[in-house]
Amino acid sequence: METLALTSRKASRAFRREQLIEATITVIARKGLSQMTLTDVATAAGVSHGLVNFHFQSKERLLAETLRLMSEEHRQGWEASISGAGPDPAEQLNALILGEFGNGGQSPERLTAWCAFWGEAPNRPFYLDQCGENERAYNEVFELVCGRLSAAGGYDSDPVRAARIMRLAIEGMCLELMFSAKPYDQEEALTTAFVCAAALFPRHFAADGLIRR
Repeated sequence: METLALTSRKASRAFRREQLIEATITVIARKGLSQMTLTDVATAAGVSHGLVNFHFQSKERLLAETLRLMSEEHRQGWEASISGAGPDPAEQLNALILGEFGNGGQSPERLTAWCAFWGEAPNRPFYLDQCGENERAYNEVFELVCGRLSAAGGYDSDPVRAARIMRLAIEGMCLELMFSAKPYDQEEALTTAFVCAAALFPRHFAADGLIRR
């Protein structure tokens, strides 16, 4: 019985922390990092200010945990995309693109929160420390996939630069999609990403996606 009670308390604690982090993302999207308060988070989560303090002790710790969770979410997402694509590099690049913009992509709240964190990163180096390894892994997997596709398709391109072009296109569109007056939707962002891939790997991609033979 003691073990069951301990397990239940741990599950309840994990659930509450996740609830508070989700509320934090909502508040950041609405007010930004500097204007966000623990009271705002408590109100959004429907709990007391004291409960937020109990779980995170400070605003900075709550922000750090929120960024860590979002970074891990992103890594788990692209790792799952790569794993499900199989060994073919064209399928893997296709999966990476779809992972960012397919099925609705990331929610506007999460996109806005990501941008808020990166806007503050130069002044708060520990933000970069929180997700630097995940970002490096993301960059490396793009370079690996682009390198393998260049070799397999006989493309005369630098895989590092090809990967950089793809990442910058994706990240730039994510930035634009966070604005309420955005000029296009997720579907257009997906098409644009495929156009970028087609410019780099024209025998494997077109504007409507992967060319399957």
